Amino acid sequence: MTFSLDQYKAVRDGAGVVDSSDRGKIAVFGADRIDYLQGLLTNDIGRLVPGTGCYAAFLTPQGRMIADLQVLALDDAILLEVHPEVKDALIEKLQELIFTEDVQITDWTNTLASLGLYGPKSALVLATALASNNSTNNPTVKQIASYEEYGNCRYSVHGTSVIVARINDLGGIGFHLYVENRLLSRFHKTLLTSGAIDVNSETLEVLRIEVGRPLFKVDMDETTIPLEAGIEDRAISYTKGCYVGQEVIARILHRGQGKVLRKLVGLTFETTILPQRGVLLHSGGREVGWLTSVAFSRNLRKPIALGYVHRDLAVPGSVVEVVHEDHRLTAVITEPPFVRVVPARG
Repeated sequence: MTFSLDQYKAVRDGAGVVDSSDRGKIAVFGADRIDYLQGLLTNDIGRLVPGTGCYAAFLTPQGRMIADLQVLALDDAILLEVHPEVKDALIEKLQELIFTEDVQITDWTNTLASLGLYGPKSALVLATALASNNSTNNPTVKQIASYEEYGNCRYSVHGTSVIVARINDLGGIGFHLYVENRLLSRFHKTLLTSGAIDVNSETLEVLRIEVGRPLFKVDMDETTIPLEAGIEDRAISYTKGCYVGQEVIARILHRGQGKVLRKLVGLTFETTILPQRGVLLHSGGREVGWLTSVAFSRNLRKPIALGYVHRDLAVPGSVVEVVHEDHRLTAVITEPPFVRVVPARG
């Protein structure tokens, strides 16, 4: 696959659809599901009611990430969306931590497909698609666009339900759509005939890096503390009670004034040469970090990247160097997002 300018423009100016069915989807049932997850995840699950949700992380007792999760409170379950590579291990871990609680863990990955729909016209496309699929509770464009972040609702389509959740992954308005596998092809085609276009993974990667959104297994992994990746404002509640790894996070915040050894930052290159992911960063003749995600920004017309640097350099304006083949490239620490997209409501 190669970058597509038409697909890029669809997400920035219209509506683009991404098949994300490979993402892990775990349903947590039972009367104790809220309290159970409240004691495990970093965000305040206890405040969730049906139709709401949040972003969260699941940590080891040492504060390292096992997974990051999209958490959606449905009428009868909590739906967890996770990176596919950690899904099985996460299910096993969740099962191990059930003691006397009324909780059941079900893997929905192979029965529930998912699509991402992004762009300023995505609410219009979604409302049109639901209406053309004979939804029994057709929402208006205004209703869909007015969802708060992680707001979600079930719509009945062809005798089954489509779960619609407002998740602004790419900076502007966006939705995650969950449908039964048997309905995926039909519903996907309806989104296309309603005005969306398919977006491939390479184009999606450019869009993701432009808004500075870190990706698990790329910019974060099992060695990462959430504070290093800069996701604490979205993923961590500072007012809830205990959760796994909370003591480590609290110690860093209160005793260490939030200081960690490394920080994930944005980097901008004043060159047309695109460095490779994983190359080392240098400053003053010493190694100070590495690149995790790299793309050529079509908006800025220059290479941009995410990467880790020593905390002393994690300040906008700091300069580091990359050795790429026979070239010595200069990069400037830049606070993401590189491209600011206003989350529209219609």
